[in-house]
Order: sequence, then C-alpha cells, then structure tokens
Amino acid sequence: MNNLLDTLGYFGFIFLELVMLFLSISTVISLILQYIPKERFSKYLSGRGGYFMAAVLGSVTPFCACSTIPLTLGLLTAGVAIGPILTFVLVSPLLNPIIVGMVWTLMGWKASLIYFSVCFFTAIFGGWLMNGLHAERYVRKLSSNSTPCCSDEKNDSAPMNFTGKLKIAFISAYNDFQGVLIYLIIGTAIGATIYGYIPQEWIVSLAGKDNIFAIPVAAVVGIPLYIRAESAIPIGLALAQKGMSLGAVIALIIGGAGMAIPEMSMLLSIFKVRIVAAMVFLIFLTAVIGGYMFNCFFNQ
Repeated sequence: MNNLLDTLGYFGFIFLELVMLFLSISTVISLILQYIPKERFSKYLSGRGGYFMAAVLGSVTPFCACSTIPLTLGLLTAGVAIGPILTFVLVSPLLNPIIVGMVWTLMGWKASLIYFSVCFFTAIFGGWLMNGLHAERYVRKLSSNSTPCCSDEKNDSAPMNFTGKLKIAFISAYNDFQGVLIYLIIGTAIGATIYGYIPQEWIVSLAGKDNIFAIPVAAVVGIPLYIRAESAIPIGLALAQKGMSLGAVIALIIGGAGMAIPEMSMLLSIFKVRIVAAMVFLIFLTAVIGGYMFNCFFNQ
C-alpha cells in the first residue's frame, strides 16, 4: 500500500510540475518567435557565426524530429552550408528551453548548465567537422515542398497588438502540449513505477557510479529507442533517485532523445548512409562525454 501511495504521489507532483513548466516556457518562446521573420533564419545561418547561430536556433525552437526534417530541406534549398545545417539537426532534439528548464527544475541549475554546454558545443564541433569532410557530397537530391507533420501551420499574419500575439502564443503552446502529453504521461508513469517499486540495490548494482561501463552502455541502449526528452527526464530522475549514476541517466537521455530509429529513417530521406552514421556516432559521443562529465561534477 505504501508503494502505491509513493507511486501516485510521485506521479502527481512531477506531472503537474512538468505541465506548468512546458506551457509557460513554450508560450514565451512562441511569443518571441513571432517577432523574428522566418526568412531571417537562413541569413543568420549563412553568416560568419553560422555554427553558433545554428546551435542557438536549435536551442530555442521546440521542434520535434518531423518538424526538423522539412526545415532542414528548406535550409538546404536556400544554400546554407552543410555544417551549420547538421549542427541544427544535432542540437534541435536535445536542446530547447523546455528540456533545459526540466533539467534545471528536476536536477538543479548546475546540471542544466552542464547538459546545455555539452550538447551545444558538441553539436557545433560535429557540424564543423562534417563541413570539413565535405559532407555535402552525401546529400540526396530531393525537393523541399514538405511541411512539418507535428505542428500546425502558424499564423504568420499575427495581430499587431501584444495581447493578440500572446493569445496566439498560448494556443501554439497548448497545441504543442497536446502533441507531447502522451509522452509526459508515459514517462512520468514509468518514472513513478520505478520510484515506487524497483529495488534501489538492483539499480545500483547495474548502473551505479562504480560501474565504469554504465555510461556507454546507457548511451547504446538509448539510441535505438524512440523516446522524447520530455519522457526520458522524469524516467531518469526516478532512476537517479534509486541509485543510478547521474552520468548514466544523462547518457540515456541524450542517446534516446538525440537519435532513434524513426529519426534515422527520416534523415535517410535527405542524407546518405554515411552522414546518418556519422550523426549517430556524434550523438553517442555526446552522450558519453556528457555522462562522464556529470559523474565528475556530481559526487553521488
């Protein structure tokens, strides 16, 4: 009975916290984006600071994987260099204000800063490296007339007054929330079940800090999974509270959110196998680096 009460209490508290966080941050970001014309994105990414701007764009836009694909096609058509494009593709699923806010709220500001820094700068390095290897040779010749599949067309003719823009921003945030609601429920439910029923000793024996292979194994396990960061974070929090090293938790989150089989399939429609394989390796490298950094900075 106590286990059930602990499970339900954990679910209710974490779920309500994540819902409030998602809606508030998503509304603010949607409001800000209404003041930035879409045509400026290509201009920003083509400048001298293209890699940095690509990472910033991926960090502030709460795009899902299937929204990233048509935007990637549009950037390719606009003539943006392959390096900044791949930086954007790497950053987009791992970093946005919602995910960073969740990490901050559930794990603390230091954890959020390390998570952001590792994903941000590794993506910049990955894009720069791919550009140096002339990865544009492996881009498929496809048209870019697709539209995002998991977000409604945004109203570009937004009212000029702030109240109207705020209303549109909240509607957009609510629509995005509906898209991730099932992932939040599933992730929080799994996390609550782990918190209430999985023995702590078992978690520690498999993925505790003393197991030096826990981080790369967690990264490898996470990559094939179809798991959004919104689901992975509450699961990871429960695992951490049960004794799993924070490094292994972060490796699982980065691996699962950064690249999964559905994302690989969609990317193969744009890029040849060599680029996708390189991106999978870069996500794995990011997960491992992030995991070991967390274990170094957080003594458990």
